[in-house]
Amino acid sequence: MKMKQDSTRNTSYTVDCEDYVHVEEDAEVEGMQYKTLRTFHHGIRVDAIAWSPETRLDAIPPQIRFCTAASDRKLRLFTSDLQDKNEFKTFDGHSDYINDLVFAPNEGQEIASVSDDHTCRVWDLEGNEKAHFVLRSPGMSVCWHPEEAFKLMVAEKNGTIRFYDLITQQAILSLECEQTPLMSADWCLKNTLKIGAVAGSDWLIWDITRSSYPQDKRPVHVDRARLFRWSRVNENLFATTGYPGKTTTQLQVHHLGHPQPILTGTAAVGSGLTWHRTLPLCAVGGDHKIFFWVTEM
Repeated sequence: MKMKQDSTRNTSYTVDCEDYVHVEEDAEVEGMQYKTLRTFHHGIRVDAIAWSPETRLDAIPPQIRFCTAASDRKLRLFTSDLQDKNEFKTFDGHSDYINDLVFAPNEGQEIASVSDDHTCRVWDLEGNEKAHFVLRSPGMSVCWHPEEAFKLMVAEKNGTIRFYDLITQQAILSLECEQTPLMSADWCLKNTLKIGAVAGSDWLIWDITRSSYPQDKRPVHVDRARLFRWSRVNENLFATTGYPGKTTTQLQVHHLGHPQPILTGTAAVGSGLTWHRTLPLCAVGGDHKIFFWVTEM
């Protein structure tokens, strides 16, 4: 693997990858460090991935735990200590593609997933179904906030975002896009009252104390927007991606104080979008590569 400055695609850094799930950190190339810790052979296309909060590389022994949603409509839970312990479990239950999944944010003892089968399901780490919510359209995003551990946010393709109480297993609040298709939504880590989404070619933002309709919305990607992710370090910073085209995917980073995107980039055949936990750094997967962009706070 190599990492290089990549000016042609406006990325700050690029990491080359093989066809596996990589877990990386450290090793410095041009100001960014990484090393391959372990390669997990998955064997089937990964559609979504989520990290457990139990993952600790500074523990002895280290623990890595993540879960994937694959094209065979199954979840796979991987656990490794990067030495002798390498386990994986398969969770069956969804009858159509799984679009998103998330671990319970504090202890990581449960996983929630949403699917084209019009359900949101909550699982324990043994693969037992603990809760089951019937949706009115495909489930596109599911979020679980560390400060709201007994609530689940589920975004549906029909433009509705619902919050569920995990104790009573009832819907307690809903937000409306008033446009479709809603493709992705996110719950702001730094401010629990802020929700963001992309629907059609617009981004939309709600303050849940003010209204069930968006406070702010703007057109963003001509070719339809695909993903929305809040920065984990700044409640006014977020990123969106456009629908994957034949060759490239557009990334835009937005700041609520600026009328225009503060950064625009492209990734070859991009998929996925994530922010670093403590830095204003976002990444998109591409054609055997990971593209990184560093932005201002």
